[in-house]
Amino acid sequence: MTWINENYLKLQAGYLFPEIGRRRRAFQAAHPDAKIISMGIGDVTQPLAPAVVKAMKKAVEEMGRAETFKGYDDGGIGYEFLRQAIRDNDYKARGVEIDIDEIIISDGAKCDTGNMQEIFGLDNVVAVSDPVYPVYVDTNVMAGRTGAASEKGRYEGIVYMPCTEENNFVPQPPAGKVDLIYLCFPNNPTGAVATKEQLAEWVDYTRRNKAIILFDAAYEAYISEPDIPHSIYEVDGAKDVAIEFRSFSKTAGFTGVRCAFTVIPKQLKAYTKDGRAVEVGPIWKRRHCTKFNGVSYVTQAGAAAVYTKDGKKQIKQTIDFYMSNARLIRETLGKIGYTVYGGVNAPYIWLKIPDGVGSWEFFDTLLNKAHVVTTPGAGFGSAGEGYVRLTAFGTPANVEEALKRIKTIS
Repeated sequence: MTWINENYLKLQAGYLFPEIGRRRRAFQAAHPDAKIISMGIGDVTQPLAPAVVKAMKKAVEEMGRAETFKGYDDGGIGYEFLRQAIRDNDYKARGVEIDIDEIIISDGAKCDTGNMQEIFGLDNVVAVSDPVYPVYVDTNVMAGRTGAASEKGRYEGIVYMPCTEENNFVPQPPAGKVDLIYLCFPNNPTGAVATKEQLAEWVDYTRRNKAIILFDAAYEAYISEPDIPHSIYEVDGAKDVAIEFRSFSKTAGFTGVRCAFTVIPKQLKAYTKDGRAVEVGPIWKRRHCTKFNGVSYVTQAGAAAVYTKDGKKQIKQTIDFYMSNARLIRETLGKIGYTVYGGVNAPYIWLKIPDGVGSWEFFDTLLNKAHVVTTPGAGFGSAGEGYVRLTAFGTPANVEEALKRIKTIS
């Protein structure tokens, strides 16, 4: 008899985004002539930067010649040329010293944030924001680190930290002790950001409790305000307690190309049951290289082009394009009476629904009456009930049309 991993049976009915897709397909089948505009799933729409395309074409040609052909990369952790570019541009340029051996290339921050929990013991107490990116929770459920879910969708064994209007959607450190803390800034889904002072509170809490922060900075390129940190390592002491995740998906349009990286400082430690301190970086590399053969040379060459003079200029233009959409969404919805958050340092707008209307109910209303797809806030956790998330990853024409339709039902 073959036994199934019963932890998977604890998961909620379906992952959020496939459920959105299912409802969209059902509506489209019933209304084949309807033109649906998606402002829900956060997939980019603009093409790769010309500098990236040029670099990838060159890399493909190199792969077609025996003298320049590349096989596996540097031990599965990424080519040195890309890790150097990351170190110099994402960290050294901001006054943060990171060694290239502390940078590990992968095919996505979603994979890394989900897989990182594998190297930590099952008896660690996990804390997440609420609302939260579902991957942080679901992967810990799959691993067996939780009990069953309550009627509100909260799992036993996880500490949920509410992010509300009252705290500007930035959680406070819990009163009790936790061991693994997932933080995401700029935040998905709320679009909120944390100040350096707020992150310093988390670093202090984590140092006191010998805990570790899993810091998802996938949207840092969208930060526009100069006093908002792009990396948790801009906070003194953070390298002792934090792992940082970055992605080229939303920064450079790599959702269909796949490239990201994780930074694990050498001084970051976890502990054995007998109290012995163990470096986390080598453990992650061991897991990474056992289960993953590295990102393709062509992809890494394209990622390195992000840091060239032309690449930086072109990618900034694309980010400005999306953030122009965000500003239009935020300002238009505000003018017609909605309360909205985000859209300043992130490509997400967090829309407060009129009282008494549920997130999925409002989702269905927008889909059926305006033919606009959003993301129900309840899909991100119980504290997301009463909100929907809209994304700025669209064309200006579609954004304007979607807003025009929303106006008609408001």
